[in-house]
Amino acid sequence: MALIMENCGLGAPEQKLYRLVLQSEMARTAQPGQFLHIRVAEAPAPLLRRPLSIAAIDAAGGQITVYYRQKGLGTELLARKRPGETLDALGPLGRGFTIPATGALLLVAGGIGVFPLLTLGEAALRRGLACTLLWGGENSAFFAAAAPIAAAIPCRLATVDGSLGTKGTVMALLSPYLAPAAENEAGLRLAACGPYPMLRALVGPVQARRLPLEVSLEATMACGLGACLGCTVSGRNGAGARVMRRVCADGPVFPAEEVDWA
Repeated sequence: MALIMENCGLGAPEQKLYRLVLQSEMARTAQPGQFLHIRVAEAPAPLLRRPLSIAAIDAAGGQITVYYRQKGLGTELLARKRPGETLDALGPLGRGFTIPATGALLLVAGGIGVFPLLTLGEAALRRGLACTLLWGGENSAFFAAAAPIAAAIPCRLATVDGSLGTKGTVMALLSPYLAPAAENEAGLRLAACGPYPMLRALVGPVQARRLPLEVSLEATMACGLGACLGCTVSGRNGAGARVMRRVCADGPVFPAEEVDWA
């Protein structure tokens, strides 16, 4: 169980973005890239829990922060919860990101895919690593609500309509970081989360440069523990053979080469 400390909207109401802060022992063991599986109602419907990426960890204070966008009945019910109520939450679950010890880290986010990258970026900055966030969104209204959550991380923005930052998707920001070079002298690693087409477009150029890349995948989950096989995706093993991967247990973070992008 987790105690709700805060559950508030961000930016204009039409953005439907929320910050949820929970008091829980789970904060002591949570790692960047893991998630919580939250039951949103006591009634039989909606039946499934909602997986929400951990976006901030305060281990000393025992608090975990998640962000979510209201887009269905489950998240609508969650948005009605008030401070002082308790939530039935499982976690921290899943495989998280690798936190580099040295080098530079480039975070690549599409829309609300930024949420699981926040704890990774902050952990890298605490270690003194160079860290930059490339973040693509719909328009300036989206960033008016969402950008403050990533204020601690150096950031470059892109919008589809060109209303803020570079015009285009986040891929429009990537070229300078993938310029041909004989060696990866900066020790550059990448981590990404966003819509599947964005991740698939990212993998080719990054792998051509032989840069390490981890991706956080999203999937509809039932048990969240790897037992039901409801969130499987096609992947590759070390020999290149196709295998099925469970997003909840084998991920949600995968080395890019473990995912079948075909």
